Amino acid sequence: MNPTSTRRRWLVSGVAGAAAVAGIGAAWWRHESASGAGGERLQPEFWSARYERPEGGELDFATFKGKPLLLNFWATWCPPCVEELPMVDRFYRDHAANGWQVVGLAIDKPEAVRKFLVRTPVSFPMGIAGLQGTDLVRNLGNTAGGLPFTLVVGADGIVAARKMGQLSPADLEAWQRAEVHS
Repeated sequence: MNPTSTRRRWLVSGVAGAAAVAGIGAAWWRHESASGAGGERLQPEFWSARYERPEGGELDFATFKGKPLLLNFWATWCPPCVEELPMVDRFYRDHAANGWQVVGLAIDKPEAVRKFLVRTPVSFPMGIAGLQGTDLVRNLGNTAGGLPFTLVVGADGIVAARKMGQLSPADLEAWQRAEVHS
C-alpha cells in the first residue's frame, strides 16, 4: 500500500468519525432540549389559547393559569401515546385533589379523537389541537415534533419539565415528588 492511499484512508476515516461525533452531539442536544427541564415562563398567548373539546364546547387554557399543569400531547395513531393515556388518567385521578391539573391535547382529526375516547374514556380534560398542534409542540421545546410529548408547568407558569417519548411511572413520580405545584 502506498503512503498516499494510507493518508487518504486516515483522512476519510477522520472526517467520517468527526461527522459521526457531530451528529451524535446534535441528536443529544435536541433530546436534552425536548426532554429536559425548561425554566422558561410560558408566553401569554399560550394561556389565551382555546381548543375544541371532543364532547363539544371549548377548552380554555386561561382556566389553568396559576395552577400546576401536566400537559400531554398525543394522537390516536401513536401507539406509545395510546398506551400511556390510562397511566396519565390514573395520575390525574390520584393527584387532582393535591392541586395537579392534567390536560390532554390531541394532535389528530376531531372525528378520530371522538371515536377513540368513546372506546377509551379518560377523566381529565381533553382538547383537539388538530394538525396545527405540531407547531405548538415545537414552540414548546419539542424541536422534533414527535409524540407523545409531555410538558409540566408550575403554578408560576414556568416550565418545570418536558419529555418527548412515552412516559413511565418513574417520570410521574419524580414530577409529583418535585412539588412543581408549590
